[in-house]
Amino acid sequence: MSLLLTIVLFAAFGGIASAAVAIVFLWVREERSALLLPHFISFATGALLGAALLALLPEAIEKAGPGRARAIGASLIAGLAVFFVIEKLVLWWHAHGSHDHAHAQARDHASGILVLVGDSLHNALDGVLIAAAFLTSGPLGLVTTFAVAAHEIPHRVGDFAILVQAGLSRPRALLLNLATGIASIVGAIAAYYGLRQAMGALPYALALAAAGFLYIAVAGLIPGLHRRADPRTSAIQVLLIGAGIAVIAWAERLTGQ
Repeated sequence: MSLLLTIVLFAAFGGIASAAVAIVFLWVREERSALLLPHFISFATGALLGAALLALLPEAIEKAGPGRARAIGASLIAGLAVFFVIEKLVLWWHAHGSHDHAHAQARDHASGILVLVGDSLHNALDGVLIAAAFLTSGPLGLVTTFAVAAHEIPHRVGDFAILVQAGLSRPRALLLNLATGIASIVGAIAAYYGLRQAMGALPYALALAAAGFLYIAVAGLIPGLHRRADPRTSAIQVLLIGAGIAVIAWAERLTGQ
């Protein structure tokens, strides 16, 4: 199998299959899904942290060489800044759209459009991350795809609910949710051809990928976990975050042999 086809297939898995798996949560009884989803988010947090700090960042430093460690650090900071700005723009756009529409139905419709646009951009970026990882090595690509899929599943559950609230039927919401996953394939193909022409930029692309995973985990997922601070829930969260990190560490060690 060619490298491009491998990248396309795994980008499709990360962007489309994760949306399909996410829908399973919506057919589970509401009380049960409400219990399961926070646990999945805790695990996804650990998977993202593990992929960023145990796989992507070490690989970036190794590929760049010890003398370029500071440049990799600068790329990591730049990546965090980029993701911060992107999130700010999305929040601003969402708030601006809410003020423009006086009725709740119009706001819901606007939210549905924002979700589709935001998901498409997010998935395109995920495709870039997967392609950059596979261009480095097959094992790193597998670990990165797993981390992408892990955080996409709970993300897609929330987006599906927003689309239904915006007035779409469940089948149409499902179809559109799956369709946004095509953007991950587009992003992956673009990154494949772009990075192959500039392989020297690959370590810095990996650092940007690590920054993306760190930002999603620290700024996106962890604040939600703090909404429940009772000792039992906190202990379960710590254990599941640790499990996510452990799975990535195990996969990295296994595939690296």
